[in-house]
Amino acid sequence: MYTQFLGNYLLQKGLVTQEQLFAAMARLSQSHIKLGTIAIHEGLMTANEVDECLYVQTREDKRFGEIAIERGYLEASQVDELLSKQTPEFLLLGQNLVDDGVFTYEELERVMFDYRNEAELYDLSLDVENEETIEAIISKFFLMAEMPRNDMNVMYLQLMFNSLIRFIGEDFSPLTPMVIDEFPITFGVSQSISSDREFLTHIDCDRETAIAFASRYAKEDFNEFNEYIVAALEDFLNLHNGLFMVNVSNLATKDLSLSPPEITEDGILCGSNKCVDFPVAYPFGTVHLIVCF
Repeated sequence: MYTQFLGNYLLQKGLVTQEQLFAAMARLSQSHIKLGTIAIHEGLMTANEVDECLYVQTREDKRFGEIAIERGYLEASQVDELLSKQTPEFLLLGQNLVDDGVFTYEELERVMFDYRNEAELYDLSLDVENEETIEAIISKFFLMAEMPRNDMNVMYLQLMFNSLIRFIGEDFSPLTPMVIDEFPITFGVSQSISSDREFLTHIDCDRETAIAFASRYAKEDFNEFNEYIVAALEDFLNLHNGLFMVNVSNLATKDLSLSPPEITEDGILCGSNKCVDFPVAYPFGTVHLIVCF
């Protein structure tokens, strides 16, 4: 999930466009990490040293590791260790942006340093997902929206991002959240969860985006907006909220009830509680995840 948060950071800072970001994200599964990229990430080489070795590599039939060893930038044992490391996917995203000419290695080095500092990812290898760090980053989405966070809210949003990755695809980026009083509905599916308090989730998007979203979820190629699109969005929201209720019941003894999904095709969404719009950009369009806590 670090990849999606890095994408959000890059968009927020105006360092990439959505087109550049999604082009790089689309190749993640086909990309292979380069030794120089890992060496920069691990602090063993600078961007200038990597660029120098890459330049030499265009003129000599040698591997990057051989050149780095010859020039004294790495030891043989360090090359072996770097090659055996598990690669964080967000690092592949950065490498793809370098390959696309969006960044130089020097610019990527600076961006990654700033991102780690702002996200407070200190002394963390990020080779595996770290639950506490993910929670801390998600908490900042509530701060960005100037809304107090609590454990239930953070759990809900974290699970939503996981559901998107699992059922729709990982090539998305959260956009800047916003507290709203009302929201003009394009096409949406809503569902309420009731316990000691009630919160409502509403998924809203245009119909073309809904078709693409449903196609990914159902793993079918839908070409027109029909009842199958509606059913897919209903099922996604119902499944996600069901998973959330299971998680809550495992952590707390609360009676929860889930209302049936409701379809709304026009009008204004007004929540009785404070509502936050968490927009999520996919290559096929933007989906608004509106949660009234």
